[in-house]
Amino acid sequence: MDVHGLIALLRDALPLLLKGAGYTLMLALSAMVGGFLIGTLVAVIRLARLPVLTQIAGLYVSCMRGTPLLVQLFVIYFGLPSIGIQFEPITAGILGLSLNVGAYLSETIRGAIVGVDRGQWEAGKSLGLTYAQTLRYVVGPQALRLAVPSLSNSLISLIKDTSLVSVIAVGELMLATKEVIATTFQPFPLYLAAAGIYWLLSASFEAVQKKLETHLNRSYVR
Repeated sequence: MDVHGLIALLRDALPLLLKGAGYTLMLALSAMVGGFLIGTLVAVIRLARLPVLTQIAGLYVSCMRGTPLLVQLFVIYFGLPSIGIQFEPITAGILGLSLNVGAYLSETIRGAIVGVDRGQWEAGKSLGLTYAQTLRYVVGPQALRLAVPSLSNSLISLIKDTSLVSVIAVGELMLATKEVIATTFQPFPLYLAAAGIYWLLSASFEAVQKKLETHLNRSYVR
């Protein structure tokens, strides 16, 4: 294929690829929010050492980290209907990604909370704050500053992991690329274009991460 043909191919494919990229971004951000909520809850439960719940939370983390994301998506989308639980492809994709990343984020958040000086807990207690209030107003903001680099890395990894959701017919970037390839029979330039879009999305979040770290560090110094 000559240069003009390549340009024409990418120009025609770009709208579908960008639409797929939009789904990729939506999946990643939705799963990151869901995973952050799950991870925070699991981290707090494990730190509080609540009977039974701590064991359940530990089992969840071990299970999610010890099995492939692809298998988890298959269980949610293809397995659960056999027991009467069925999700739409997008819902199943967000749920699977959220549960998976939530396990990793729980360890990140737990480590960040533990990394805050113990004196901060004592300071909150001396002010008459409850455990929950100290965690929310004193320890939490400091832990967030420590966790930002790892949280950002998880989001970047999540953007790439969304490609696995194509196996359950969610029209994200990878599935969109495969659909274009099926009609043009030009896999090499189109896969390179998809890789470039993934890279641009990741690079954008890397830039946001750096700005957020700078902002939090300045706030902390003040």
